[in-house]
Amino acid sequence: MTKDMSSTDQRPYHHGDLHRAIVGAALDVLSESQSTEFSLRELARRAGVSHNAPYKHFADKRELLAAVSAVGFELLAKQMTDATKELDSPRERLAAIARAYVYGGVDNPALYRLMFGGYLTGQDNGRPAVERTAAENMKALLVDAISDGALGRLIPNTAANTRKIDGAILIFWSQMHGLTLLLVDRLVGPNDKMEALTESVLQGMLDGLANSIPAIPAGVWVGPRPT
Repeated sequence: MTKDMSSTDQRPYHHGDLHRAIVGAALDVLSESQSTEFSLRELARRAGVSHNAPYKHFADKRELLAAVSAVGFELLAKQMTDATKELDSPRERLAAIARAYVYGGVDNPALYRLMFGGYLTGQDNGRPAVERTAAENMKALLVDAISDGALGRLIPNTAANTRKIDGAILIFWSQMHGLTLLLVDRLVGPNDKMEALTESVLQGMLDGLANSIPAIPAGVWVGPRPT
């Protein structure tokens, strides 16, 4: 199983940076409490700074949580990269990405819901820019594996193939996202069968996509909404 996405030894920052120290404190509290119901004052106390210090970097709590979500995407992308770097087969790379996604969500449901839920969605249905950039970088890992032949054939990452690649990602994401939430909410189980269950769903999905990849309708986006 992959490490918890809040694990301090994976974070791409250190406590010499106040901005990152506050985000690190938020990740710790989120992981421990599995709740976003904490105050910036609490984070300042945990980080060992004045209670006004967080406001030098974050206008409000939503802005802070957007930074936390962005780091969550960075950590998940790192887990996916680490899981695939020794793999030559594009299908095995895509499968490793899927496992990292599911196990990461089950390990830290609150961070997962922050990253993929609606909490940070604005009135315009958009997501914060810092989070959107990190999410797009993670999506690129999926695009690379699919275009390299993970689904049984090469699909060059060109404008002509965008809808086909996005269609494959939509099926992939729907299956893995749904499975993650079912596991988190204990609607499937038991927990000690999680890896076997994930493998069964994953391989069935990949076999299905190898036979047919639906092209999504024109005008549909997959991932963070384009600005």
